[in-house]
Amino acid sequence: MSTILIKNARVLGGDPSDILIKDGVIAEIGATVAKAGKAETIDATGLIALPGLVDLHTHLREPGREDAETVETGTQAAARGGYTAVHAMANTSPVADTAGVVEQVWRLGQEYGYCDVQPVGAVTSGLEGRQLAELGAMADSAARVRVFSDDGKCVSDAVLMRRALEYVKAFDGVVAQHAQEPRLTEGAQVNEGEVSGRLGLTGWPAVAEEAIIARDCLLAAHVGSRLHVCHVSTAGSVEIIRWAKSKGWDVTAEVTPHHLLLTDSCVERSPAGPYNPIYKVNPPLRTNEDVQALREALADGTIDCVATDHAPHPVEDKETEWAAAAMGMIGLETALSVVQEAMVETGLLDWAGIADRMSYRPARIGRLSGHGSPLEAGATANITLYDPSVRTAVDPAAMVSKSRNTPYEGLTLPGRVVATLLRGRPTVLEGKLV
Repeated sequence: MSTILIKNARVLGGDPSDILIKDGVIAEIGATVAKAGKAETIDATGLIALPGLVDLHTHLREPGREDAETVETGTQAAARGGYTAVHAMANTSPVADTAGVVEQVWRLGQEYGYCDVQPVGAVTSGLEGRQLAELGAMADSAARVRVFSDDGKCVSDAVLMRRALEYVKAFDGVVAQHAQEPRLTEGAQVNEGEVSGRLGLTGWPAVAEEAIIARDCLLAAHVGSRLHVCHVSTAGSVEIIRWAKSKGWDVTAEVTPHHLLLTDSCVERSPAGPYNPIYKVNPPLRTNEDVQALREALADGTIDCVATDHAPHPVEDKETEWAAAAMGMIGLETALSVVQEAMVETGLLDWAGIADRMSYRPARIGRLSGHGSPLEAGATANITLYDPSVRTAVDPAAMVSKSRNTPYEGLTLPGRVVATLLRGRPTVLEGKLV
């Protein structure tokens, strides 16, 4: 391994420091570090150094939908976004509900090497909600799965959810619930409210999310297990999670960048006109009041982390009429910029807070070793160098994801990931893949 010297980086936004990396480990951090032997030097003047970002919620689509994304292109997008590890969701084809499939995804991540890929195992076989998947076998596999989710579908059967929560206790796993009561969202297209009424689209009520979260918090407390709530989107959900945490229950939650920035008004007032399917997502974009509640909850720690819910789709699945369009948005390459806009520019979080919500906490929730560590001597050199001072218009054509379904096209967002280092090896330099 080569020696790398990062010069004048502002660690977590602090004073400029040098970071010396040897054999993939941070050897020294200080105001000035003497260059020891031959070292590759990275000039980080004006850049903020963050621990490598960790995403708890990424859809890589492989196996089965390689027309939308692959492990290779998805991890390239992750590296461009400053991520050194992602958790790959289970709704692939075949579903990641066996040791064989999760090991396949894990090994592909190792092969391409742009970031670590930690598979998420399905809770139920085939995501069908009828019987538990091979949770123990996936936990014991080479992939060492610790997060289980039927994301895209809710584990709506209370008995089955209880059994899953009980089962994962044996290996310190966590069930990550997609909170959506299916009977309350049949045919739902957009947040239930004024916008849905004006557009004539079937409304998606907030209570459909909140009812499942309340039930599952109670179940997790009853069996003494870990629950993680995926992509929280309503102010009511925030209050339920805050209440559960006040009880000391082991409940964590995530919010997506798009739910921190966009509202259901986008569906009505898109630059391309109303009914633009680029804004169709599950859970749906909510109201401005919900956005404000989510931001405040992320700031005060009620919501633990930001997770992208990166959901790539080919053009034909999004550029169609609203009702037929697929749900989802890509987000890995823009996540840090969106969070800067929503949380840093508004004064709700500083850069230490960003490191906590986008690296430390997601790594801890996912029980992911080697990631989410403070930048200090002896730590694995997973590092993101970020320029917060620039502002650029989002150009889907410049993205490396295989899909282009970003809701931010044309928006001017702050910041740019300049470099990403995975165990001391650059995967991105000067904003380009290495």
